[in-house]
Amino acid sequence: MSARGTYDMDGFLAAYDRVMAKWPTARESATVPTPFGATHVNICGPADGPPLLLLPGGGSPTSASWYRQAAELSHAHRLYAVDLIGAPGRSTPAPGRHPRTTADLVTWLDAVLKGLGLAETDLGGHSYGAWIALQYALRAPHRVRRLVLLDPTQCFAKLKTTYGRHALRMLMRPTPRKVRTFLEWETGGAPLDPDWLALQEAAAGFPAVRPVVGPRPKQGALRALDLPVLVLLAERSRTHDPAKVAARAGKLLPHATTATLPNVSHHALPHAAPPEASRRISDFLVRSGG
Repeated sequence: MSARGTYDMDGFLAAYDRVMAKWPTARESATVPTPFGATHVNICGPADGPPLLLLPGGGSPTSASWYRQAAELSHAHRLYAVDLIGAPGRSTPAPGRHPRTTADLVTWLDAVLKGLGLAETDLGGHSYGAWIALQYALRAPHRVRRLVLLDPTQCFAKLKTTYGRHALRMLMRPTPRKVRTFLEWETGGAPLDPDWLALQEAAAGFPAVRPVVGPRPKQGALRALDLPVLVLLAERSRTHDPAKVAARAGKLLPHATTATLPNVSHHALPHAAPPEASRRISDFLVRSGG
């Protein structure tokens, strides 16, 4: 774990709690032990509802960012939103142990599901969280009923070079100002929730570990994925070409549904997604059998 001076953890947690206050009031949380540390999970929805587990993106690093979707998705589902281990959030990595490979991420998510008492689940993610969700579904398809990928990165197409340059400039020595500048660039200056933005700024310098990264899944593996997949793309994403992502996902996945969300960028998701996003996810989960 890397620490950067006297990081203001209290300030980060206060910003986290301000965003969590936007979640449905009937919410609880759980701390799940895993081989890589304690994983924090925010939970809402009927206790007997089918489970839906959500993973945040690397650029929206906590489960708090799902607040716009939480109310609708938890009408019929038991919603579990996870703080990634080793990333900004309330999860606590074990000293000297953190996921270093894709196999480690599978082991970690297996332990999360076991700790929550879930033999299988609907699984969703945004950005990097979508990459983790897809990698998990490819390796443990018996644990995943349906898959929801929200503007997934490194799954079906490469990142744009301009995006990589801007992201690298921000990540080399992250500061609140750099984070804000980067988000303003990627979102085209669109209005962002001030509490959400403050949380992203507070995450700069968080004592996190290097995330697991890897190549895009192989075509043969994607063609063999025998479960329903919803791919929702951001029309104004500067991360990748959404049209190419949609075309490739539709070509390679045997049971894919793709759609493009209008007038929204990659990093405005999921918190600033149009209401259409939640409706599409809910309809997909019901229409495909749950």
